[in-house]
Amino acid sequence: MMKKSTQLMLSAVATAVAMAGSIGCAQAQEDGINIGGSVRVNYGLKLYDDSSKDKGGDLVFDTATLVMKGKKGDFGLAAEYRFTKSTNFIKYGYGYYDIDPDWQLQFGINKVPFGNPGFISNSWWFGLPYYLGFEDDHDIGIKAVYEKNGWHTDLAFYKGAEYGPSEIKRYATDLFTGTIDTTYDGIDNGTEYNNEETNQLNLRQTYTMEHEGGSTTFGASVEAGQIYNNKTGNNGDRYAVAAHMETLYNGWKLQLQAMQYEYDAADAADDNKIGVSVVNWQYEIASKGQVYSLNLAKTMPTSWGSVKCYNDFGLMTPDVADSSYDDSIQNVTGCAVSAGPTYTMIDFIMGKNMTFSTKNNDHVGLPEFGDDLDKRININFGYYF
Repeated sequence: MMKKSTQLMLSAVATAVAMAGSIGCAQAQEDGINIGGSVRVNYGLKLYDDSSKDKGGDLVFDTATLVMKGKKGDFGLAAEYRFTKSTNFIKYGYGYYDIDPDWQLQFGINKVPFGNPGFISNSWWFGLPYYLGFEDDHDIGIKAVYEKNGWHTDLAFYKGAEYGPSEIKRYATDLFTGTIDTTYDGIDNGTEYNNEETNQLNLRQTYTMEHEGGSTTFGASVEAGQIYNNKTGNNGDRYAVAAHMETLYNGWKLQLQAMQYEYDAADAADDNKIGVSVVNWQYEIASKGQVYSLNLAKTMPTSWGSVKCYNDFGLMTPDVADSSYDDSIQNVTGCAVSAGPTYTMIDFIMGKNMTFSTKNNDHVGLPEFGDDLDKRININFGYYF
């Protein structure tokens, strides 16, 4: 089986996907359907892995996407499907109805309104909240969207995740049903999980204030739902809250976010942790914690496109009964280059006790194995049509 870090990174394309709308698949303003997509390749070099260094890294096919957006009168649809070398899956797919100029109703697999609108990251690697299930997540349900005079409100109900709980082929992180085998200090700590997300409510409120040189958006988010144990039939619960801000000024962008979350699963084998899955892999996270994000970026226009350079920092502090659980850190420094239909992201990633970016710690917020700040380089090139 392909190593989990490669599997995830062959599919995660957060910021570049955000660009897809402007490059080749902007939502139709008149009746009709637009079809677009992208093809991407990825180069990765793990500076903590001898095999990767000996080969000078790996260049592989990343993903191909098919995007469809259309509108007829007040009704519309939006969908994206992804194909990687090892699997394929839907990112989103929903219909919508424009009730009036201020309100829109969406039904289907749509984006969960939690945290900073858009992304709490600039890099291809996503921010730390993504690995906990709180960035660019998409679930199946209904969402009402209101926007007027700088105010933006999202109110949503989700019946469940876009795929079943035992499925690991998925775009974003959700709760997992199955056994996760992990080994620390030579001890097998395999744990069986029987959890699935259900009956989730989300509310996000933001206000955007225009000012000289740009704008500033302030906001807060709340998420609450149940955790169904499909082995015992009992329900636990979960919640998350976040405060966030994004300010734009003369090409600069500053993002700040602080959040707290808790997964309180029924009949848990270990209340301190819970299992999740994302793009062909599964891992464990601390069941309760705080997450802090601080991102700074500068976009510089050029005669042929633009260059955006950034630093995304994330810190997760576990807040569980087991005092041996450790903080997780992820920092990504990089640049994104836009030229015509192409978009390239060059990232230098540092991770500590963090899944996908460290050698020995395939988790977030659990007891750390070793005390290393691991490093890797990633370059993702995409062509959009």
